[in-house]
Amino acid sequence: MNAPRTEAELEARLSEPDAATVDALAALDGDLMVLGAGGKMGPSLVQMARRAIADQSRRVIAVSRFSDVDAVATLEAAGVQVVRADLSDPRAVAALPDAPNVLWLAGQKFGTTGDPVGTWTHNVVASAHAAERYAGSRIVCFSTGNVYGRVPVSSGGSLEADALRPDGEYAASCIGRERVFQSVTRRTGSPLLLYRLFYANDLRYGVVTEIARKVLAGEAVDLEMGHVNVIWQGDANRLALRALGETTTTAEEQALNVTGPVVSVREIAACVARHAGVEAQLTGTEAPDALIGNVDALMQRLPYEALPLDSLCAWAVAWIRGGGRLLAKPTKFQVRDGRF
Repeated sequence: MNAPRTEAELEARLSEPDAATVDALAALDGDLMVLGAGGKMGPSLVQMARRAIADQSRRVIAVSRFSDVDAVATLEAAGVQVVRADLSDPRAVAALPDAPNVLWLAGQKFGTTGDPVGTWTHNVVASAHAAERYAGSRIVCFSTGNVYGRVPVSSGGSLEADALRPDGEYAASCIGRERVFQSVTRRTGSPLLLYRLFYANDLRYGVVTEIARKVLAGEAVDLEMGHVNVIWQGDANRLALRALGETTTTAEEQALNVTGPVVSVREIAACVARHAGVEAQLTGTEAPDALIGNVDALMQRLPYEALPLDSLCAWAVAWIRGGGRLLAKPTKFQVRDGRF
């Protein structure tokens, strides 16, 4: 498959549902709502949902403050109902439409160190409002692998049942977000899935794009955080929608790592360099531990055919060399002190 050349082509790829996604949403009843739909993943996710649900009487609702007027126009043209709301305001959340299928994407990562109050407001306080408002609905709550902390690379990655060890305020607030949803769903009997995603890659951002940019610029790639998990955002979008069918009231089954297999940063750099026809500049030595997750449970519960890493690397090279737009939203995957 050729690399996307324009943002329109990229968005079309990111929002293309597969048969498993179509079938999963057809098995559910009622409207679908995405809370926090104005971020990196939200727009393509809601468009995928709209493309996957054939019954046009079932609404797909995107909720965010939506400062981007063009994004609103694109979503409305695709048949998505757009609702502007500040999800940290309980009155705004209380006024939102009902929906039996809810995905919670809202949260803050970037700027955590400089705005700890904002981080806890967006990641915990706002979550409490949403969890109470949609008690009784199926809820997929987006979370992160940062809740685990680093583990030995030799372990193969954190498992869903592992103890959570937050490293810094961002990770602690993400655990708080999970606990809020778990508390409300335990009390109300609502089905829940904690969608621990790390690291999604859109060609405009992501670990592979960051490494590709360095390799193409002749800059050294730091190897200290030497291993990561990466997943194509289109795959992450499809899995998120399918995850609505995996929501459960069984606490032991409510968390799921969503990402690709563990891969070395050295391997990503080499793959990018091969497609670019250049030599990767490397610095540092791989640490024995990293922020990585085991994906055995994902492949058992939501098996899928992933976009190969080789394709993602090739696409990233073509995108950057073709002048594709890049977002100023670094993953900060190299951070080892929890300060984002």
